Amino acid sequence: MTIELRALRQAEWDDWYGKLELAFGGVADAPEERELWDSLTETERSIGAWDGGDCVGTAGAFSFGVSVPGGAMVPAAGVTMVSVAATHRRRGVLTSMMRRQLDDVRGWGEPLAVLTASEPEIYGRFGYGVATQQLSATIDTVQGRISLPQGSDAVRLRFAKVEDVAQECEAVYVRSIGTRPGMLARRPGWERLPLLDPPGGREGASPMQCVVAERDGEIVGFARFHNKPGWEARGPQGVITLRQIEALDPVAYAVLWNFLFGIDLTVQVVTRNRPMDDPLLHLVNDVRRCELRVRDGLFVRLVDLGAALEARTYRTPVDVVLDVDDAFCPWNAGRWRLTGDPKGASCKRTEDDPDLALSARELGAAYLGGVTLSALAGAGRVRELRPRALAEASVAFGSDLAPWLPHGF
Repeated sequence: MTIELRALRQAEWDDWYGKLELAFGGVADAPEERELWDSLTETERSIGAWDGGDCVGTAGAFSFGVSVPGGAMVPAAGVTMVSVAATHRRRGVLTSMMRRQLDDVRGWGEPLAVLTASEPEIYGRFGYGVATQQLSATIDTVQGRISLPQGSDAVRLRFAKVEDVAQECEAVYVRSIGTRPGMLARRPGWERLPLLDPPGGREGASPMQCVVAERDGEIVGFARFHNKPGWEARGPQGVITLRQIEALDPVAYAVLWNFLFGIDLTVQVVTRNRPMDDPLLHLVNDVRRCELRVRDGLFVRLVDLGAALEARTYRTPVDVVLDVDDAFCPWNAGRWRLTGDPKGASCKRTEDDPDLALSARELGAAYLGGVTLSALAGAGRVRELRPRALAEASVAFGSDLAPWLPHGF
């Protein structure tokens, strides 16, 4: 039968989401997780692929703002819940959904589409580039220590019930959103996501615990974590798994890490998603004790190239003509003159000779300032057509802080 693509209807959500679960292994989410995703799904921005009465493909798009260099929040479609039934692979279902979705995003007037990938190889052919990375660490807290900065004595820590301080912790997180590129401004309801704590997801650890940092009676930071006790003949071997840590200033941040390092009967702290330039790397006495690992984070796709490049600022003055290849969104293809500086930018069509040649994928990777155009050129993915153009543009696209996606979607 012909595959029909259409916007999701609310009455179809259970079937649609069930097919998503099946495509990802068939293990059903906990009821509280399912209820949350039901409430967050924007059905009018979601697609179902139907073979007769069977749902064989899913794709959604949340409404986000993404922080970019310069501090602006740029409207973006948060691509999510993408799946194709195992019975319908290699039949063009995914490509059809990606085509429909990017056309929709353009129609909504959103310059960007962003996603996280279960398999990173999939989305490059649709023009998505890896724009952020996330740092994971398994830290030896027996040998590791934190160097506390001056003023740490003014910070008070206390345990609190997760739900009792949820509003105050969310306020701390919201204040941090504009501090680095790649962070998400979210619609109401998303504050429930970090509070999810289904027993099946704890891997034998405790329910989520929360410690808040206070100064002069105000909550200025928090850490949410699980404690998994462990015992061997040589003694306690407990592990702290960090869910989230945020603070409004460096001192509170260091004090929270120092607390995590010192929890009784534990020997490790495990964190799975921190920025690549996390201050932790400079607080710990021996970074070799941290067992650092890196993986891809947020993928970025420029849907309206001109609007996207004008929405951010540039670290140094830049005037460059980009010759862009974009087969999947041909309205972006061609030559664009980008002029910009730390105050603003303009990006317009031009017939001038090009300075750099690259695809939309490379622009997506470099857009948030965490991947340099020079590094992409070293991989043969950007070509310099005017001497010095690459170095000038690469520096201009950079960001003082590494871009970072704090949570998935």
